[in-house]
Amino acid sequence: MASGFAQWGNDLYTGRRSYGIVAGRKKFFAASIIAVVLALLVVTFKGFDLGIEFRGGSEFVVSNVDDTSEQTAIDAVQDVAPGEVPKVSVLGGDSIRVQTEELTTGELETMSDSLADAYGVSAEEVTSTYIGPVWGKDVSAAALRALVIFLLFVAVVMAVYFRSWRMSAAAILALFHDVVITAGVYALIGWEVTPATVIGFLTILGYSVYDTVVVFDKVRENTKGVLDQSRSTYAERANLAVNQTLVRSINTSVVALLPVSSILFIGAFLLGAGTLRDIALALFIGIVAGAYSSIFLATPLEVALREREPKIKAHTERVLTERAARAEESGDDADAALAAAGIEGGAQLIPGHHRGNSSQPRRRRR
Repeated sequence: MASGFAQWGNDLYTGRRSYGIVAGRKKFFAASIIAVVLALLVVTFKGFDLGIEFRGGSEFVVSNVDDTSEQTAIDAVQDVAPGEVPKVSVLGGDSIRVQTEELTTGELETMSDSLADAYGVSAEEVTSTYIGPVWGKDVSAAALRALVIFLLFVAVVMAVYFRSWRMSAAAILALFHDVVITAGVYALIGWEVTPATVIGFLTILGYSVYDTVVVFDKVRENTKGVLDQSRSTYAERANLAVNQTLVRSINTSVVALLPVSSILFIGAFLLGAGTLRDIALALFIGIVAGAYSSIFLATPLEVALREREPKIKAHTERVLTERAARAEESGDDADAALAAAGIEGGAQLIPGHHRGNSSQPRRRRR
């Protein structure tokens, strides 16, 4: 099986096997647009469950409890503050976290005693923390500022590195796709947004940029001097780059998902490590979305922008016209059909067209 996968990857790299990812970009664009719109609708109408770090309030942690019933905490809180609906969660197997609205100093002490009595532990086993709403707003502003600065930095660096604003624009759009989808799924699941979630978001942006840069680097290598030849179009060479990096993208994503999956499914769900699930969920969704965007979105977007250039557009038309003429002259029906498909799609990689004269179709004997 391993040898078969290696052969498949080798065939993709040499062009003997190819997937028309760039040629089929319209369907990938449509799928991404639908996913982004749905994610925005979820965020707009369902919203996020903001953690106490963002909204402010009081937090209590009751340690070494024998009974982890959440209702016990709710009853204890409402005995002190009638009408209060606390957020209760289990930490590990013997701790309870209780979050309430802002309480006074006196209410904090009374609440701590009530929780200690309810769970049958000493007062020393109950710790309390107060987070003011101003601090929460500062955290929210800092997170948004970090995101904007990151995106601007990526846009400038990629534009300078690749000497192309089109690659920079495609990368930013792919990042926007990853962030919105991750946010939408996170909001849909309804888990609490904490600083760890923000860290996860920023981490997946870095991962997505790295994967996109690798693909774009291959695109730049393959398309160097593309206007000086007539065997393949810019879109075909870009599609070859995506196919050549496809195995690497898959391997990188799988390797990155393995530890994240362990944290998310084993640590958070089985062992009860609730403090890790926030960042793990953001990383898991983001890595999957980033892998998709680096393969099916970033390069097709760059090609769509590049084909608007007069030189690239004229070169594409010339290559496809000459290819159709050669196919018709050779009398090869298969080549003629292939050439016709190239004219309609304008981005289908034709295996062999990047390898030189030895890969040109042979004329049939008449």
